Amino acid sequence: MDFTLTAEEEAFRDEVRAFLAEQLAPGVDKADPGFLAGWHRAVREKRWVGFSWPREVGGGGGSLMEQAILKEEMAKARAPSLGSCFMGLAWVGPALIAYGTEEQKQKFIPDILDGKYQWCTGYSEPDYGSDLGSLQCRAVREGDEYVVTGQKIWTSIAMWSKWIILLVRTSLHEDDKHKGITCLLVEMDSPGIDVRPIRNMGGGAMFAEVFFDGVRVPVENRLGEEGQGWRVTITALAHERSGIAEVESLLRGLEGLKALAAETGRAEEPAVRQRIARVETRIQAMRLNGLRALTRQIRGEPLGSETSVNKLTRANLEVEMGDFALELQGAAGPLVAGAEPVADGGRWQRMALGWPEVVIGGGTPNIQKNIIAERILGLPKD
Repeated sequence: MDFTLTAEEEAFRDEVRAFLAEQLAPGVDKADPGFLAGWHRAVREKRWVGFSWPREVGGGGGSLMEQAILKEEMAKARAPSLGSCFMGLAWVGPALIAYGTEEQKQKFIPDILDGKYQWCTGYSEPDYGSDLGSLQCRAVREGDEYVVTGQKIWTSIAMWSKWIILLVRTSLHEDDKHKGITCLLVEMDSPGIDVRPIRNMGGGAMFAEVFFDGVRVPVENRLGEEGQGWRVTITALAHERSGIAEVESLLRGLEGLKALAAETGRAEEPAVRQRIARVETRIQAMRLNGLRALTRQIRGEPLGSETSVNKLTRANLEVEMGDFALELQGAAGPLVAGAEPVADGGRWQRMALGWPEVVIGGGTPNIQKNIIAERILGLPKD
């Protein structure tokens, strides 16, 4: 991996740093709605939202290396997100660019870039989890419409989303179960859709169950060809997992753990130091694996199954770091926010209780293990 920057890339890094210094002046409240509105306008005007997307669809037309520089500098500065339509930018937009019709691109991509509303993803199902090849949510074509019946689960932000990118089964007679899957773009206020939030142990609700009872979807809202849904999804998931932005988030969490260890007077304990070192080592391994994926993208090579390694590692780290933080707090560990001895306002308790949102999202650990075993290590299929 050669990441020596060109003169143009160094100039771009300087531009990003100057922008951040101007926008994130000391004392600015990054949570203030007025500031966030101005921030999103500013990054949109610079075409940094959808930075690597083609300019003809409204993106920045930037290189993958420049995108990596942009994300790295943003993460280091703890800047707000680039855009507010999170799943639209991570999954839906790349899939639209690769498989969408011109009408679909014109209809959806500008709104994704402007953050006008949220998207959710209808992938996992109750009996099959993240095994997308076994999904049973059914779509039957009737003229110019598909009629959808079935259920999805662990659907992030479904209760706040205007649209869902939905995987359905349109054929039951394929030798390869992945060939009978089709991708549809469905409005969440369509008659027959019922959304039921799922609360986690900490009281929050990021996931939901979504029920489809005879929901009618125009054929023009199909993304890709009928039976091409698996390929569309692989494209979307590859974009989600190829980034290394989550490494900076984990490093910030690690700094918080170090501060917590010092605050509780346990920073010099050998066992504590060893656990912190193990966490940091694994985060750095994630960073290097992410750089490997970036190298392949820069070379124009397709991303392989090794991206599942980072997904699995991150899931394990999120759980381990939350549990470790509670252990560091000793008797105060089980206490919830509001109790006087709780450190950091109960941040670590919420992290420890809310882990499913990170661990399940994007594919469960068991699915990632199967992918790694079968496609990287060449082991027999489960």
